[in-house]
Amino acid sequence: MENKRKAIQVLVSSTTAFTICFAIWMMFAVLGIPIKKSLGLNETEFGLLAAMPVLSGSLVRVPLGIWCDRFGGRIVFFVLMLATVIPIYLIGRATAYWQFLALGLFVGLAGGSFSVGTPYVARWFPKERRGLAMGIFGAGNSGSALTKFVAPAIITAFGWQMLPTVYAATMLVTALAFWAFTYSDPSHLVSGSVTFGQQLKVLKDRRVWRYCQYYSVVFGGYVGLALWMTKYYVAEYGFDLKLAALLAACFSLPGGVLRALGGWISDRYGAHKVTWAVMWVCWVCFFLLSYPPTAMVVKTVNGDMTLNLSVSPWMFTGLLFIVGTAMAVGKASVFKFIADDFSDNIGAVSGVVGLAGGLGGFILPIMFGALVDLTGVRSSAFMLLYGTVCVSLVWMHFSFRPSATAPAVGSTRQAAAA
Repeated sequence: MENKRKAIQVLVSSTTAFTICFAIWMMFAVLGIPIKKSLGLNETEFGLLAAMPVLSGSLVRVPLGIWCDRFGGRIVFFVLMLATVIPIYLIGRATAYWQFLALGLFVGLAGGSFSVGTPYVARWFPKERRGLAMGIFGAGNSGSALTKFVAPAIITAFGWQMLPTVYAATMLVTALAFWAFTYSDPSHLVSGSVTFGQQLKVLKDRRVWRYCQYYSVVFGGYVGLALWMTKYYVAEYGFDLKLAALLAACFSLPGGVLRALGGWISDRYGAHKVTWAVMWVCWVCFFLLSYPPTAMVVKTVNGDMTLNLSVSPWMFTGLLFIVGTAMAVGKASVFKFIADDFSDNIGAVSGVVGLAGGLGGFILPIMFGALVDLTGVRSSAFMLLYGTVCVSLVWMHFSFRPSATAPAVGSTRQAAAA
């Protein structure tokens, strides 16, 4: 009973802390818009600014996951949060583009909290409940929506310089509260006789790289869109910052909160079947979102007929909501793969897979901006995502034997490497 109470307390505290970390990690999705206007940035430069925290948050995931295995998630998580407080505060004092980029790298450390919290939480729960536990923790992705609710109000009321100050204070309070309400269990640590090199031997397993590709779609795509959608609504539909952020939250919120549902579904039906369904849902939605506003003249027997085709903002938001829901489920199902197949090395594997997903989230906003600058078509972002989902579907088709699609829990063990 005591261990169950501690497990629940660890889960609640870790999820709360991760939510704050993710909100701060995504701060440039909103903060970057007034900065872009102030500095006169083009689309590619804005994409780089928004993605900079994602780069560092991705690169540190592998070492953080390994340190979590070796030293324990509680101390690593706590120190990580403290390390970001001063850089967050200094963003409000920056004036040059390079300063924002440099500070963004330090702030991005908050994004590495995922590869710490995932193994930390998972080891407090039995295997049959890990999918749900990791899904609940992963619901901290909803911090992206939190930023879209809170940041526009602060920026409108007090100016954009106030947002980093508020976020720095919030991170400090969250770190102290996390330390006060969590626990350590020495039995969760990897043996000291296991070397760094031995932990990384798992990279030779082709399943790890397959899961990296899946996660680069469901998580990398989620991060890329979460950073880009507020800007997209402002530029494409002419909405103001508050309305644009609110509508963008219709994607970010289900993309985070429903991850817990994805964990439960993955426990019940198996990671492969759930991930396969997620990819097909995203494929259909991205196909529809890719279609740019188009005017056509059709020659009829009665003369020319003009057709204007476009995705209305409400249809656009509805499709984004579906994509966000699918990605939430997919993020959980990919980590169900990991929990089933690599239960003794969750930290290292989740770090590698998280790195792949994070790098996807870093590269995508830059490519979104570059594609707009090159083509002038804003929906080109969804064309790119459509292509990445096609790759995942083809790879999954050739990577699993028919038996892997059985809806039994643990069916992922029957997966055959491509």
